[in-house]
This record gives sequence, C-alpha cells and structure tokens, in this order.
Amino acid sequence: MFKRILIANRGEIAVRIIRACRELGIESVAVYSTADADSLHVKLADKKICIGPPPASKSYLNIANIISAALVTNSDAIHPGYGFLAENHLFVEQVILNNITFIGPAPELIDLAGNKSKAIEIMRKNNIPVIPGSINNVENCEEAVRFARKIGFPVIIKAAFGGGGRGMRIASNETELKNLFPLAKVESMNAFGKDDLYIEKFINKPRHIEFQILGDNYGNIFSPGSRECSIQRRHQKLIEEAPVINLSERTADLMLKTAIKAAQALNYKNVGTFEFLVDKEENFYFIEINTRIQVEHPVTEMVTGIDLIKEQIKIAAGENISNLIKDFLQRNKNNHKSAFGHAIEFRINAEDAQNNFNPSPGKITNCFIPDGPGIRFDSFISSGSIIPPYYDSLLGKLIIWGLDREEAILRASRAFNEFKIEGIKTTIPFHLKIISNDNFKKGNISTDFIEDEKLL
Repeated sequence: MFKRILIANRGEIAVRIIRACRELGIESVAVYSTADADSLHVKLADKKICIGPPPASKSYLNIANIISAALVTNSDAIHPGYGFLAENHLFVEQVILNNITFIGPAPELIDLAGNKSKAIEIMRKNNIPVIPGSINNVENCEEAVRFARKIGFPVIIKAAFGGGGRGMRIASNETELKNLFPLAKVESMNAFGKDDLYIEKFINKPRHIEFQILGDNYGNIFSPGSRECSIQRRHQKLIEEAPVINLSERTADLMLKTAIKAAQALNYKNVGTFEFLVDKEENFYFIEINTRIQVEHPVTEMVTGIDLIKEQIKIAAGENISNLIKDFLQRNKNNHKSAFGHAIEFRINAEDAQNNFNPSPGKITNCFIPDGPGIRFDSFISSGSIIPPYYDSLLGKLIIWGLDREEAILRASRAFNEFKIEGIKTTIPFHLKIISNDNFKKGNISTDFIEDEKLL
C-alpha cells in the first residue's frame, strides 16, 4: 500500500480523497493555489504545498508544478479527483515517467476515451449499441451536411475531445447545421484546444443512464450498478440517483451486462463510468466513457456500501478485487437486488438560478448544514469560507438516502428546508423547486425535464 498520496485537486473532492486516505492509514498531501491557502482540504491534509497563483492554468493545471510537488514531498502516488488533469493523458504519462503511481487508468485508455469518435468506433466493432453517427470526425460543414442527409435530421454536433456540453449543438435542418457547425468548432477549440467534431443522430428527450465500473490488474471487471443522470441543464448534470428508476428490469440487466462487456473489450483498469442514452422505447446507446471518479459517485456508495475512492486507491496499489466482487454478489443474492434503498445527489453550486445561473463567488457569512438519518454532505465550506471566482462553482453535494425513492424525496425536502448558505447565491432554491414537481416525484424525467417543466 502507498505511504503518501498527493491529491492533484481542490474543493470537495480533495477533502473526500483525504478522508479516504486517512481511513486507509495513508498520508495525504494537499496542493493549493494562493487563492485556496485557507481552504479545508489544505487544513485537513498531512502535508501541504503551494503550486501557484489563483488561475488554474498556473496552478491546478500546471503539470510541471504538480509533478515537482509530488517529488518534493516523496509522494508514492497522485490522485487526480475529477476535472482539471484527471483525464489528461499527457499528465499521466509524466506521472509515470517520474516513477509515481497514477490512481486511475493507463494514459492510452484515457487518450482513447477522450477521443469520443474513436471510442464509439471500438464500441461498434464490439457490438455495443451506439447512436447512428459519423464513424470518423467530420472535417467541414459540407461533409456534415452530406452525412446529416444520410442519417436524417435532427442531428447533434459534438466535440470529439471533451464533454460537459461544450462544442455541442442540435440542428433540426440544413440551415441550422450550416450556422451552428462553425460555432461548435470555435467552442470546441476554446474549451479543449482541438476543434474536431463528429455528427450523431439526435435522440429526442432521452434519459441519461450510466454504470459504474471497477477493474483491477488481474482481469476482474464488475459493476456495482446504475445511476440515473437525466436531470440536466445545458448538458450539465444537476441531480443524480441510484439505482436507475422507471426502467424495466430486463433493460436494466441488459444495460449492465453491456457496460461490463464494453469495459472488458477495453481491458478496463481502475474506476470508470460507461454512459448511455435511453429512448422512450428503452432502446439504449453507448455515448461515452469517463475515465475517472464521477462527481455523482456517492449515490452508488450509499446504496451499495462500497467506498469507491478507497477501491481506486487499492486497485492502483495492486490489490485484487475478486473478494469485493464475491461479497457483493453474495449480498445481492441474499437481498435479491443489487442496491439497498435509494439515493439522490443534489449538486449545490454557487450560482444564481434566477439570473441565468451566473456564478456567485464571495464570502459565506452564515452556513447551516442539514443533518439526521440518511443525509450526507460532501463539501469544503463553512461559515466564513471564501468562494473564489477562478474555479468550478460546485460548493458541495447533498446526498440523501431513503428506504425507497419516495422517502428519499421527502427527506430531501426536509433537508433543503433546513439548509442555509448566506452571503452568496446558491442553487438550493432551484433544487427545492425540482423536488416539488409532480413529474419528478413520479420519475417522469428526461434530459429535457428542466425545459419541459418550465422550471427556469
């Protein structure tokens, strides 16, 4: 097992990893920018080291500074969390060249998954269902139009590298495609440094369902289950649940087997997520792989009892997950289901939902976190915390567990009515609006739920 792990991240995920390290008896090293000098992850870690000024490009995205920090602190391994350098294969290559263990997949797999068109091509070759689309990247607008005519409108333009909704546009006809294609190219270049695009058939009002995958160095691959991620705004997830809701047992089982088959085709190692879109007839299509821990990983932990961060670390240290699989399958056999209860995660962002979700940095003047049965809050904030304007607006994640979904929603309502964060704007009122919605309560959801229900 590792003696010391450097966490190449900040905020709630850095705190989460530090706590997992402490429970494993591993020392943690926090890196921080000057803007985060007083942040919670810096206070909790066993060691700390400044890696630069506030801009992420000069600190949390500065590969040379992070590698130097790991070497100076004699860290055995680096955990990237999510975001920043977590899916940067060039960073992983540098980590390995410096004889440091990277807690995540190999750089070749990260590079493959980052190129969505290439990943889809491999899935297609392994008989994994994919959305009809261009096999290779589309070089120009004329080629995009010819392909769209072939598969039929509407189509969706996507950035071949990256995600999060950037470089993504929906075109209902040729005129829209011609107007949107150059915009998508510019946005992709600005976000990912590459303007490669591909075209897919647009699936109307789908659901977004994903499967957690764990794989070790001995060929063992398994999935502890599904997550429902359909509540989104502009392709950014807002609420996630486990297990998946309102999906036939047959389809859910087939999707799980398909996710495992896809991971086996890639000889997947460490933790990752295989994501799918599901249409109204329960046809499902692979869309992408995330080669890192997901923001929404706690809902899987809450219903399975598996600590995914610890498992990441153990796998990277060379441990075999066969006993984990054996225990999990035995518990499933005894319970006749893969999950116990229902969990819902709400992303609490420093954003003003009444003003186009604009970021709301500043000082938290008062903070009261809800507590009680079935409530977990992964965060780094407290009264007096300064939320800098330089980074992602995520303040934390409120995770609610109940014996069933109805209880989880009722418990979430109680928790949100206790929740107080003052001094900045947050998405708490918006979440209350969502969970009060009748269609949300019934599970009648899709990726267009926010717009369809006119919640904005």
